[in-house]
Amino acid sequence: MAACAFRRSIASQLSKVLDLPPEKLIKSISAVPVSKKRHVADFQLSVASVLENHSGDCLAQDLQLQAQKLAEKLKCDAVVSEISTGPGTVNFTINRELLAKTVLQQVLKDGSEYGIKSELFSMVPRQKAVIEFSSPNIAKKFHIGHLRSTIIGNFIANLKAALGHEVIRINYLGDWGMQFGLLGVGFQQFGDKEKLKSSPLQHLFEVYVQINKAAEDENIKKLAADFFRKLEEHDEQTLSLWKQFRGFSIEEYIRIYKRLGVHFDEYSGESFYQEKSQEVLRMLEDKGLLQKTIKGTGVVDLSEKKDLSLYSTVMRSDGTSLYITRDLAAAIDRMNKHSCDTMIYVTDKSQSSHFQHLFQILKLMGYDWAERCQHVSFGLVQGMKTRRGEVVFLEDVLDEVRSRMLQNMASAKTTKEVEDPMETAEKVGLAALIIQDFRGLLSSDYQFSWDRALQSRGDTGVFLQYTHARLHSLEQMHGNEQLTDVNASCLQEPDAISVLQHLLRYDEVLYRSSQDLQPKHIVSYLLTLCHLAAVAHKTLPVKGSAPELAQARLCLFRAARSVLGGGMQLLGITPVTRM
Repeated sequence: MAACAFRRSIASQLSKVLDLPPEKLIKSISAVPVSKKRHVADFQLSVASVLENHSGDCLAQDLQLQAQKLAEKLKCDAVVSEISTGPGTVNFTINRELLAKTVLQQVLKDGSEYGIKSELFSMVPRQKAVIEFSSPNIAKKFHIGHLRSTIIGNFIANLKAALGHEVIRINYLGDWGMQFGLLGVGFQQFGDKEKLKSSPLQHLFEVYVQINKAAEDENIKKLAADFFRKLEEHDEQTLSLWKQFRGFSIEEYIRIYKRLGVHFDEYSGESFYQEKSQEVLRMLEDKGLLQKTIKGTGVVDLSEKKDLSLYSTVMRSDGTSLYITRDLAAAIDRMNKHSCDTMIYVTDKSQSSHFQHLFQILKLMGYDWAERCQHVSFGLVQGMKTRRGEVVFLEDVLDEVRSRMLQNMASAKTTKEVEDPMETAEKVGLAALIIQDFRGLLSSDYQFSWDRALQSRGDTGVFLQYTHARLHSLEQMHGNEQLTDVNASCLQEPDAISVLQHLLRYDEVLYRSSQDLQPKHIVSYLLTLCHLAAVAHKTLPVKGSAPELAQARLCLFRAARSVLGGGMQLLGITPVTRM
């Protein structure tokens, strides 16, 4: 990684002056974000972070003084061409030709691994992670919360896998419970085997809506309870119908997830943990953690004073399990099966207390690994509607985004002839959805807007795709030969330097996202990259420039496109080459 070599070089000089090991200093040296106001240094050292006896309330002018004192002891060398101080920082400017040469060589050599190979990650142990995300309920709506869970979980899995961790992607379906009693009775009355095969999600949803209208009828209630009881007793006929509901639904989910560019290693579900949740209840009983209430329900006391001021209900009065009991069984089962280092659950923030309870009960049961479980929660999205009204199926969203994008492409003057307009519209439209979703903190609620998401100017996914396609066609136009020897002295204009400085920061941005699992750092990095590339594209023409200059600029744009494409793929976006 280019940045690593530079950080290392600065750290080794500092280590002599400060008498600290260079390893300790590397973390305190960071690449400087590019500024609109132009000339900035490439790296800065935060003085506060390296002063041993530094107390938190050190005055700004003291730090300023310390920075100046330190700067005076440092010398420029073959790598660093200028040293200056800022508020509490020492700033380093890298020799301009060395900067251009090193960054471009590194990006073109590492390709999609640029930034990922950085030594920032060398201290991070490779781990095995189970990530549970998406998790819709069969026969119910695939609502916008499921969509968020799907794209966020996919991003976390992509990032971890890219960084060399082993990732297991699990979709935990709502495929059990009383509603299947109703659904079974509904299917016996209104079901159609052909429709179940051809469009299972829609057909089961319609059947469920129909039977729900009659759900208050005592006779229907009794039939539903009977059906579900038979299901729990593994009655062959009942079970075979349920298996069809589940099997056909999963087939259709797989097809739709494929459109989203998402896959799962395992389709699990609550149904797997029916028997196992009874084992969990026995374990809780054996450990003296299960208490019976007057109503006959089973609870686990989670209060500090053990006065039941905080408890979690894990058993119904008839002895059957609840959602949390099945979650306990699933967690224990996954840990036994995969012996993973971490388990991540991606659901909306309304389930925060559910997961707190889950992890607390696991800890009480003596499972120390519960400490390494994590709930990544996200906010709610308001106002996502399709032309047909409220979102019921994921497919509706994908069709809507595709048709709106096709319309926009048809009316845009810049649209090139693309081979498959439907597919291009889908990829660009998905980029728009994902970027709108990932721009803020995951935990924030936001108001969804089709118009804002699909704008071609401004900070949108459409703009990312447009920039990628534009840079790609620039390469196509000017020959695709391997650019090996670039004359770095040709890339000294401020607009070229800005792109190079920005590329230098990529590993720090990836590191930040890998620490807090927030995609927004990568999103804002890529949007800035596109803005900087757009300016450079205007001011640094390839066409009509002397061969050596054209070659160097082409190399700069190729490097920008390589990092842009790699970053988009981490976010779950497939970059397009024409639009």
